[in-house]
Amino acid sequence: MTLLERLDKELVRALKAHEKDQADAIRMIKTRISEKRTSAGFTGEIDDELVIGLIGSYVKTLEKSIKEIEGGGRGDSPVVAKYRFEVDYLGAWLPKMKSEEETRELVRALVSDLAVSGKGAIGRVMGAVMKAHKGEVDAALVRRIAETELGE
Repeated sequence: MTLLERLDKELVRALKAHEKDQADAIRMIKTRISEKRTSAGFTGEIDDELVIGLIGSYVKTLEKSIKEIEGGGRGDSPVVAKYRFEVDYLGAWLPKMKSEEETRELVRALVSDLAVSGKGAIGRVMGAVMKAHKGEVDAALVRRIAETELGE
């Protein structure tokens, strides 16, 4: 069963169970999927990788909004509570991110395999790690570790 089919099934379940918050979160993702499908220049199919990417970008947008609202002194707002719920709920649909130590091990192994050194190789290492482990590692963390490993 594809992720899109699972989302459809979960939406029906949430609606039948009168779980408005879950249904709202899924509807937002389905809206983003529809927007992507009808966007200019989009060709291909809606696959799991695309759905995960859309969920991830929406979660990042919510996290940024939460920080901005809290920065304005409105951390107790019902909007923040709703956003936090959606981040937690949709986060379960995303692949688990590797820890900092696991990411460090990946970067070290790749640096060794590629036999590279120096700051000029940071982009090459980042590209290889992100390609091999897309959705599993945080790009900013990979960059920081690569800079540390290759900087000396």
